[in-house]
Parts: sequence; C-alpha cells; structure tokens
Amino acid sequence: MNEVEAIERATVAAVSPLAVEELDGWLLPFDDGTVKRARSAVPLHREPVAGRTIDRIEERYDRRQFVPAFRLADVPSFVALQSELEQRHYVGDSPTCVQIGSARRMREVVPPGAALADVDLAPDDAWATLFLGEGFDPVDGAHRVRALSRAQDSLYASVREGRRTVAAGAMAFGHGWASVHGMRTEQSHRGKGLAGRVLAGLARAALERGFERVFLQVDAHNTAAHALYRRAGFSTQWQYRYWQRQQWPR
Repeated sequence: MNEVEAIERATVAAVSPLAVEELDGWLLPFDDGTVKRARSAVPLHREPVAGRTIDRIEERYDRRQFVPAFRLADVPSFVALQSELEQRHYVGDSPTCVQIGSARRMREVVPPGAALADVDLAPDDAWATLFLGEGFDPVDGAHRVRALSRAQDSLYASVREGRRTVAAGAMAFGHGWASVHGMRTEQSHRGKGLAGRVLAGLARAALERGFERVFLQVDAHNTAAHALYRRAGFSTQWQYRYWQRQQWPR
C-alpha cells in the first residue's frame, strides 16, 4: 500500500462514517453529519480520472440519497477532473493541508518535565462538552464528537482544570499511521500552550504503541495551528479541497 492510499484510508476510518464503499480505486464514505471527510469521495491514487468514474460515484451517492461530494488533492493529474466537476456545477472550497511528522519530534513540542495531556481510551462528557462551547459551532461540534467517538482504535487527550476540559484532541491508529484529529482549546485558554500539551500527550501514547509516523490535516488558512504544527515538526505534503455541487435556489 502506498503512502497516499494508507493516509486516505486512515483518514476515513478516523471519522467513522455510517458506511463506506470502494469503487475504481476510490473510497466512498457516506454520512449524515457535517464532517466533510466522512461524506466526500476520495481517490486512493494520483492517476487521471475519466468522466464516467464521476458518473458512477454520483450514482452511488444518489442511490443512498446522499449529496455527492469529492475530496481532491491539488495535483496536476487531477486538473482535468476538477475542470469536469466545475462544468457539472461543483465548487471547490475549504483548502486543507495534509501534514506529516514524527511522534518523537511531536513529543518535543513541550519542554522536558512539562505536564502532558491525559490520554484516555474513551472520551468523557467533559471532553465532548468542549466541542460545544463558546467560539465553536455546537451542531458541527456535536457531529465531530459523534464521529471521533465511534472510531475504532482511537485515543482521547484532555487538559483538565478541575472537572472541566480546557483543551482536547484525538488520535487514531491504522494502516501504519497515527493521526491527530479534533484539536480544540477553550476560547478563554488559548495562547497558553495547551494545544502543545495535547500533542505531546498523544505523541507519548503513539510511541508507547510503537507508532512513529504521524499525520494531521489543518485548514490552510489557520496560521496559529500551522505555527504550532511547524514547531512540532510537521510539514505539508499536499493540499486538498472539497468539491460540492451548488444547490440552486428554487
């Protein structure tokens, strides 16, 4: 299995869609939530794609009564595919960077002796509540909690103050990779290095499980997150966008 395929399979597994099909070298996840990775078809390769493949993917989504969507890397081999989608009234948005690093370097994002996040086998109520707090979309937050909580072979990190969780994240394991998801810090606690403690706690857990390679995905415009991940040793390998069909007003 090549690196692209392994990362894409691990990405879909980490958000645990309601169903997944495979078709012509693509993964087709189906979900009724707001998490786009859980409901966008993604290729497991970098080969050019024929228009008839789009037809078949759209038919699979229509058959299950889901709106077709695609998650495509911004690479030369997909330029024709992107043009075809534009002709079909799809729009590409939400540019996102796939970054790769190592658990060992990620562990060093906080100095020796610093407190690390607690890492648990299952999310508790305080972990979930953070996603619904001030500064976050509560509907999207609820869907992300649901997706991350039902994923297989995942861990959940929390920085706690008393009974409250003020910073959180998750880590999934699969296809030879550990992957970071759901990084959140309470609005009033940002800028205090808590996200670094979450990363370091997850890194320690990955190393204890024998995983060295780590990937994550981050909004291309989130400069604060990019700065943190750069300090933790991550670098961008490719960027993708979500392609969604425009819904015309009736």
